[in-house]
Amino acid sequence: MSASDDTAMLAKAEVLIEALPYFQRYAGRTFVVKYGGHAMGDPEAARDFAEDIVLLKAVGINPVVVHGGGPQIGAMLKKLGVESTFVDGLRVTDKATAEVAEMVLSGAINKELVGWIAKAGGPSGPKAIGISGKDGGLVTARKVERTKRDPDSNIEQVVDLGFVGEPSQIDTTIIDTVVAAGMIPIVAPIGAGEDGHTYNINADTMAGAIAAALGAARLFLLTDVTGVLDRQGNLLTDLTPGQIAALREDGTISGGMIPKLETCIHAVEAGCDAAVVLDGRVPHAMLLEFFTARGAGTLIRAG
Repeated sequence: MSASDDTAMLAKAEVLIEALPYFQRYAGRTFVVKYGGHAMGDPEAARDFAEDIVLLKAVGINPVVVHGGGPQIGAMLKKLGVESTFVDGLRVTDKATAEVAEMVLSGAINKELVGWIAKAGGPSGPKAIGISGKDGGLVTARKVERTKRDPDSNIEQVVDLGFVGEPSQIDTTIIDTVVAAGMIPIVAPIGAGEDGHTYNINADTMAGAIAAALGAARLFLLTDVTGVLDRQGNLLTDLTPGQIAALREDGTISGGMIPKLETCIHAVEAGCDAAVVLDGRVPHAMLLEFFTARGAGTLIRAG
């Protein structure tokens, strides 16, 4: 064996030694992972993600995956000739749109992820099972209510987004059953309301609610950005809800990062140990964040 081979083997051994305390500390605990964005459209990234999930299961951690699919829903609506209406960037989900969303999320995307994990695990590896929030009463949804200020009258007006929902109740029985059977739950962000209607739920919001209900060790939100950055563009590696409020107040945090961090805050204040916002475009970013001392994203704790 050459000197370079010896060096490479030693580096691998050091990585395993560095990861060992994390394996031991979190064996038997749950990680909830929201999967979406750029990685979903890239076969190589999807393969890396599936390998990461299989590895977590193999070392005794119980991963629960919640996936998005906004771009795929948009593409299918266009293909079917169903026109979309947007209010302040949010798609109004009428009955036809809700049916397409359920078909894409619970059908195509969900089962594709199950297939990726099956391939990564091989014949003897852990199996994945695809479900939605409707299965086993996992998620009871309520209609999302939004308001917008009329620019002329300055009066707040209620905006009807149709069949867009948010979790009002979580029953983790089906996830507990799947995990106890040694399988990996892959959850589509669809829920049934008490009114009998089907609601499309934001995947970040759904993942946060499930992480809180499960008392998860980690909620990972895989995004298309590095994490939370300061005004100089440097990654902020650790934040508390109070620090997030200050950064939001001074404008450091804005736009689409605000609802993601609100999801993280809700999760950590309702039972999840910590939440992480990290770049899903980076190969194995989740493993780098969790199993190394350096980390790869922004970690949020209750304080």
